This record gives sequence, C-alpha cells and structure tokens, in this order.
Amino acid sequence: MTTTIPIRSAYDLPTPSSRDDLTRIGRGTAMGELLRRYWHPVGLSSDATATPKAVRVLGEDLVLFRDGAGRAGLLHARCAHRGASLFYGRGEAGGLRCCYHGWLFDVQGHCLDRPCEPVGTTHESVRQPWYPVEERYGLVFAYLGPLDRQPLLPRHALLEENLQPGERIEADDQSIGSGGPAIVPCNWLQHFENVMDPFHVPILHGSFSGPQFVPQMGLMPEVTFEYHELGVRSIQLRRLENGRVHRRVTETMAPTLRVVASPRVEHYGPCTTIGWVLPMDDTHFRIYSAGRVTEPGALSRLRARLNGKAWQELSEAEHQAFPGDYEAQVGQGAITLHSEEHLAGSDRGVAMLRRFLGKQVAVVQQGSQPAGVTRTEGQQWLRSQAGNFLDL
Repeated sequence: MTTTIPIRSAYDLPTPSSRDDLTRIGRGTAMGELLRRYWHPVGLSSDATATPKAVRVLGEDLVLFRDGAGRAGLLHARCAHRGASLFYGRGEAGGLRCCYHGWLFDVQGHCLDRPCEPVGTTHESVRQPWYPVEERYGLVFAYLGPLDRQPLLPRHALLEENLQPGERIEADDQSIGSGGPAIVPCNWLQHFENVMDPFHVPILHGSFSGPQFVPQMGLMPEVTFEYHELGVRSIQLRRLENGRVHRRVTETMAPTLRVVASPRVEHYGPCTTIGWVLPMDDTHFRIYSAGRVTEPGALSRLRARLNGKAWQELSEAEHQAFPGDYEAQVGQGAITLHSEEHLAGSDRGVAMLRRFLGKQVAVVQQGSQPAGVTRTEGQQWLRSQAGNFLDL
C-alpha cells in the first residue's frame, strides 16, 4: 500500500508547539525542578572576588562574590532591604555590603550589619536569599534546589584519577562545543541533544562547511546508541583505510553533562574533558568545562575553526557559507518547534535522550531522587566510558 503525502503550502501549517516539559527551566516547571536537584557551575573560581559578578542561572538573577575570609557566596541580586542590585555592592571581611544603605550579608545571606539603624538594633530578622556553593576543578558550583534534598557535589573519575606528572585540571568558561560565543541565544536542549547526534559531524563539520577536524571524522560512522545509568551513550565506529577501526564513545550524563572526546583525536584513550551545559534561562545557555591539561590554555585550543577562522572572526557571509553548531542550533529559533520535526532513524539518540530526561522529570514529580544524585559519602563518584579508541 502506497502512502500519499498530502501536498500543502506553508499557509496550511497547524499552530506549532514546543516540548515545554523539557525546555522550560524556571522554578516550578517540570524541567526546572529536575535541574534544581543537581549542582551546576555558575562561574570560574577566579570569578568570585570582592567585586560581585552578575550571573543568570535557571532564570534567576544572582551575584557571585568572595568575602575577606576567602569564602565564595551566591546571593539573589535584589537586596532584601529595598531592592537595590547587589551587583554594585562590595565584598568585605564578613560578606557583601549593599551600596544603597550599607546592609551587610554573609555568604549564607545572614544580615550582619545595618548601619543606618539605631545602635543595638538586631539584624537576625532579615536574611538575603542565597544558595549553597562549593568549589571544585577551578569552578564554583551552586545548588538551587530544596535544602532538604541537597546532594553531595559529584566527583569525576576521568578528571581526578591517575593524574600523570605535569597534568593538572583546568577550567574554561568559553562554551567549548557550542561553536560560537560564550552565551548562546537559544534553548539549552537544542545543544544538549546535539551531543547524541553523531551523524551531523561528517555533514555539518565535514562536507558542508569544509573539514573542521581530522579527516577520519569526515567518515560516516556506524552508530549504536544505548542507555546507561546516568543518560545515553553513542558508540561510533569509523573504518579506516588501514583496516583498523576508530571507536568513538560519547556520553550525556544527568543533568546536563556532555562527555565528548576531542574530534581532533590528538591521542587515543579515555576522554579527558567534561562540559556542563548551564541553562541561564529558557532562551540562553553557556557551557563550563574542566579538563586534564599539561599546559595552560590547552582547553581553549579545542574550539573548532571555520574557514580557518575563529567564530567571532567570520563575516556575516562566511557564517552563512561555513555554518557550525552555533548556526545550526540557534537557527532553530529561541526554542525549537518540536511539533514541526520529522525524526528519522539517525535521530534515535536524540529521541532516547528526550525519553531519559522525561523519566527523570517524572521521578522528581513522584518525590524520588533522580539519576546520579546521592547524599551518601563515597557514592558521589561518577565514571564514564567516553573516549577515542583504536581497535584492530
């Protein structure tokens, strides 16, 4: 039986819609509550200084700072007194002081001083909204969820185990993997699910825009997708002319981690870099990364070049002629219209990732702990199979 596809013009398109359950990340939304059960990087450790840094995380405007005792703090931007922005405040020995009337808040939001009030006035009745933070890998991580569900900050074996002489862990905040500027103006999921789309590599990064990586990455891979405890994994086989097989394993890990081995294949072995996709709000994201390096700035050199240039060096005409991940993902719109998609067999990894995230949303809605969350010491270690490998 032949299926007839009706011919219609764009005028006849039905009203499009998006998967709000997966894309919207504000407090109280399905995905927003899932994401608030995890730790997220909100800045480099070097960003936390006596001068506050404005950060936007999961739709909330916050300020990151460091007090005189060296403790990092993350407070809501609006001062609890009369709403002045703490971005204009100043870090002091005890905390962050508001520029307007001098109220002083410590890293947990306790009010320590109100200089305009009479001597002897108590300050305990006021507390600035705050979030817990911890530092690791040169990054400041924050937990934006309910305190009674606060998990341990994960540790990653691929970053910490068996560090070789001369190796150290370096952090980067320039959105390695997005192919564009540090802050990307589209929904976070448009990038995150791209990690489970290995078929775009030989097309977008190879034949269409010209080779951006090593020649073998231009080969169309044989791909197997599988679920693992923390997300979805792709196993890509590229058969080389010498009869050997380049096996590339890529993973997504809850909630927003991308574990992607270098497409330049500088060496074979386990992946040495992790990226955290940070949803800033519904229509902006950025990526923080940490990796094992032997020389400063090594992570920044992982960024793709298009037509031999960095993304910001391209003209408008070159962006059109040599598109990368940024153009492909931002070109879908601020939040893509899922109802207009026609998924094919090559999109199996994308569909699996969406199902995995949907299941984790349901787990939280049922009052349980999502994947990868623990409050038991010793169970916070996470492991990955990602990497580039050369098989016989």
